[in-house]
Amino acid sequence: MFKRMSWLAITILVVASMLLVACDAATPTPTEEPIEEPTDVPVEEPTDVPVEEPTEEPPEEKPLEGETVSVIAVWGGDEQASFMAMVAPWEERTGATVEYEGTRDLNAVLTTRVEGGNPPDIAGLPGPGVLQQYAQEGHLVDLSAFMDMDRLTQAYDQSWLDLASYEGGLYGLFTKVAVKSLVWYSPPAFEAAGYEIPETWDEMIALSDQIVEDGTTPWCIGLESGAASGWPGTDWIEDIMLRTAGPEKYDQWRRHEIPWTDPAVKNAWETWGAIVTNEDYVNGGTVGVLATNFGESPYPMFQDPPGCYMHRQASFIQGFITDQFPDLEAVEDYNYFGFPPIDEGYGTPALTAGDLFGMFNDTPAARSLMEWLASAEAQTIWAERGGFLSPNTNVSPDVYPDPIIAQAAEILVDAEVVRFDASDLMPQAVNDAFWQGVLNYVENPENLDAILQNIEDAANEAYQ
Repeated sequence: MFKRMSWLAITILVVASMLLVACDAATPTPTEEPIEEPTDVPVEEPTDVPVEEPTEEPPEEKPLEGETVSVIAVWGGDEQASFMAMVAPWEERTGATVEYEGTRDLNAVLTTRVEGGNPPDIAGLPGPGVLQQYAQEGHLVDLSAFMDMDRLTQAYDQSWLDLASYEGGLYGLFTKVAVKSLVWYSPPAFEAAGYEIPETWDEMIALSDQIVEDGTTPWCIGLESGAASGWPGTDWIEDIMLRTAGPEKYDQWRRHEIPWTDPAVKNAWETWGAIVTNEDYVNGGTVGVLATNFGESPYPMFQDPPGCYMHRQASFIQGFITDQFPDLEAVEDYNYFGFPPIDEGYGTPALTAGDLFGMFNDTPAARSLMEWLASAEAQTIWAERGGFLSPNTNVSPDVYPDPIIAQAAEILVDAEVVRFDASDLMPQAVNDAFWQGVLNYVENPENLDAILQNIEDAANEAYQ
């Protein structure tokens, strides 16, 4: 009995103690919140914080992005490359594109486009006469409506603006000009043959005779130029007219205030004929004159032996020479002298010409391009590449790449009498008859009276 009670008691005590322990565990004794000691925050090893590259400036807004301007002109080869170089900065800044078309048959192509209601936005016009004709017919945009005329007046001699104007409006812009009264030659060839630069027309004819006596040919002349074939001969006649009839008679002639049958006009043709119709004087004879392209005609001067010794052409022919003979050095290997005086009383006038642009379609892009073409910045680009003079007085003379062009600029400045190419001031119908008359004269000089009458008939109709 005792043992049974003892074990029972022990069992009860064990169970009771276990319950007490369980109760203690289930009811936690309240304690103070432990204050957390600040722990050391792990410090990262210093690293090079990548410096952000400056972000590129957002591209400048190109106000004419995607727009195009169609341009048609006569230029090809180096001239076309120079024109495209001139407009490249404008394309970059505006986002617009120039779609250029070059053609030697400019008059025919442009007439067809205009009459068909599909003119180019801008065209390089062959002269003030054609410009005034298109302006009179209402095809051209008056540039004074949107261009800063004060700036243009400051940048251009008034004569260039007047030539591009019609009835108070400005319808064109000259971007490049040339001096035409030049005779090109090869200094090494002259030196080797012992020839001297002629100072008068008589001396030039005497030199021509000497060259023939020496068994070679004095002149290279080429009249072929596609639909405009014959125009190089008009330059000869104009230069001679200035030197034999004087500037006043010249102005009357180009305005058709005297007829083409006037003795002064006929004399100019015959004076040229003493050279161009002389089979011994011209490379290839008269057949060669008619068949040779004007741009290629000076090439024989640089053959060995020379195929000719003299070539009369404007300052722009330098580009054709250097394109064909890139190793030739200006002045040393090729140069020119001024077209000599004939009548001492009229001295040595300077005949000039120039390329001008007219705008046929009035669009924001065409306006922008015209403003660019008139700028000194644009014209400096072409001037630096050579081959022409800029009419913009803000173009520095220092930009011209060689003394050839600098000399031409001096001729233009120093000449007491300066006249613009007469044929470029005439209506296109008269020009066409003039060009054809030149070709007919070279082929049949005995028909000069009939040739002049034919041009007079065209002039009477055109000037009505």
